[in-house]
Amino acid sequence: MPSQLKISYQGEPGAFSEQAAKAFFGNACRTIARETFHEIFEDVVRNTSAFAVVPIENSLHGSVHQNFDLLWKFPVVITGEIKLRIKMNLLALPGVKIKDVRAVFSHPQALGQCEKYLRSMKRITVNPFYDTAGAAKMIAAERRRDAAAIASLQAAEDYGLSVLRAGIESDHRNFTRFVIIGTKQIRPKRNAKTSLIFTTKNIPGALFKCLSVFALRNINLLKIESRPIIGAPWEYLFYLDIEGDAREKECANAFNHLQELTSYFKSLGSYETGTIVNPQ
Repeated sequence: MPSQLKISYQGEPGAFSEQAAKAFFGNACRTIARETFHEIFEDVVRNTSAFAVVPIENSLHGSVHQNFDLLWKFPVVITGEIKLRIKMNLLALPGVKIKDVRAVFSHPQALGQCEKYLRSMKRITVNPFYDTAGAAKMIAAERRRDAAAIASLQAAEDYGLSVLRAGIESDHRNFTRFVIIGTKQIRPKRNAKTSLIFTTKNIPGALFKCLSVFALRNINLLKIESRPIIGAPWEYLFYLDIEGDAREKECANAFNHLQELTSYFKSLGSYETGTIVNPQ
């Protein structure tokens, strides 16, 4: 792998997405921080970066719906995935005590993953922020002694913060699945899975008929997600993850059959099923 392979991620240095990028590509890659998810998709399409690391779902707080929509809108494919163990930590300036904290900042996903702990804190306001590490950076830059951030241990180290409480996620079996996006398909060597998007025709039993193309061929369905189509009220896109490589005979036949039943179809690519990584 080239030593300066550029990988985009949403957030600031110390974000969980940056950890996922380095866990997948190695520490030699050059990570590029962007404020929004839209920007990292643009980086890939414009060849500013070779790949981007995109959080797609969390085991506690569910799917990152915005990124499902961006996978539909941008001409990208999924080339890999990684599942990161997420350990949330309450961070503040050195010397600050928990009793001093009146405001907590973090990404909405992180706040949702720590809902149980946050309910136990007294007299605080919970404030959504664009990024976990970004919240830590803000508290350090503004010298906020009345506030804390929920972020990674790496963010604490990067921004000179102390850990008030470690492991505050509502359940310690907390994982985020990240997908790697690029513009060129990389054929998986083992444990293949495939992601796709489609819309159904307006006929009775449409979704049942679409899913049956996989059941008839003993293809395992791993995930299904629906998203509303903007500008078309009460119409939906369906996102599927299935086992297998789209180029294998059974999957290819299923896709051909599916396209006869759908009004829109897009394959997001086949890739190796990601492993679980615990960076902390």
